[in-house]
Amino acid sequence: MPRGLAGAAHSQTGFPKMFQSFFSDAQEFFPVLMQGVMTTIAITAAALVIATALGLFWALLRVSGIAPLSHASRILTNLIRGVPIIVVLFYMYFVLPEAGVSLTAFQAGALGLGVAYSSYMSEVFRAGIDAVDLGQFEAAQSLGMSRAKLMRRVVLPQAFKVALPPYGNNVVMMLKDSSQTAVITVVELSMQSKLIASATFKSATIFTLVALMYLAMSLPMMYFIGKLERRLGRRQ
Repeated sequence: MPRGLAGAAHSQTGFPKMFQSFFSDAQEFFPVLMQGVMTTIAITAAALVIATALGLFWALLRVSGIAPLSHASRILTNLIRGVPIIVVLFYMYFVLPEAGVSLTAFQAGALGLGVAYSSYMSEVFRAGIDAVDLGQFEAAQSLGMSRAKLMRRVVLPQAFKVALPPYGNNVVMMLKDSSQTAVITVVELSMQSKLIASATFKSATIFTLVALMYLAMSLPMMYFIGKLERRLGRRQ
């Protein structure tokens, strides 16, 4: 057989075997990787609650009109934003125990990721609050609303609509950055894949699966946030 035809025949038989091998290995590794997926989702959800609560708190201090609180919030969020996430994680896991606060790897990972992202969430919420028309503040105050009631009933619902797109982007980024918690021994998806790859030497299959799993988590999230954004836009 001519060399060109032999090469073509080999490639035609090689690709099916490669895909067959991939799917065979995928069936074997999928259940173990799913354990990492569940940890990734859990730590992202816990960190999101912390980041949202702290971020909203920093933002409310920033727009409180009380100069010391506003300056303190701005300085603190800038300091947090200027430190790499991995350093925040190290601080939570290795430094806090020296102060008598012992956390599990999961707790330290969720807290560190949440604190790190709270600075970004703060800017998202602050921008949303600043986007609310000043006339609505004045109208609500003329009706005798307290500042707390004004924020809860008038400002925050409108600020949420403005903040939703960047908030959603931060959620997706947080999902991906949860992989950094592997440095403090959290066995999430990336750590689980690394352990399997080092034991089986099937890196191509494993890390392809990992990429697909991250996409399977992030793409529906992007779709849902986009759909919610369009729905809120129509109501507005």
